[in-house]
Amino acid sequence: MIITTTAVLQGRRVREYLGIVTGEAIIGANIVKDILAGIRDIVGGRSSSYEKALRTAREEALREMASQAQARGADAVIGVDLDYEVLGSSNGMLMVSSTGTAVALE
Repeated sequence: MIITTTAVLQGRRVREYLGIVTGEAIIGANIVKDILAGIRDIVGGRSSSYEKALRTAREEALREMASQAQARGADAVIGVDLDYEVLGSSNGMLMVSSTGTAVALE
């Protein structure tokens, strides 16, 4: 499955547009990650635990979107957009969503 943020695929023609497909993943931040991230904020540096959680959520959202596209008979998803939103009363959760257009290629 080809997944791209571009509206076209160089050298490939779209035969049919199969509709919008989406994927979402929500991750919760736990107290240990929050403490470690707080320490990183004070001393500087990157929070590898949060980066790993974000990467996992992004991959899951893209995987879900690709699965929807495949179920429609798509060869690719074009025009993919990734969004990140903070959720929850204490902003303790993060949602990653992916949206794109499923297409069949010639």
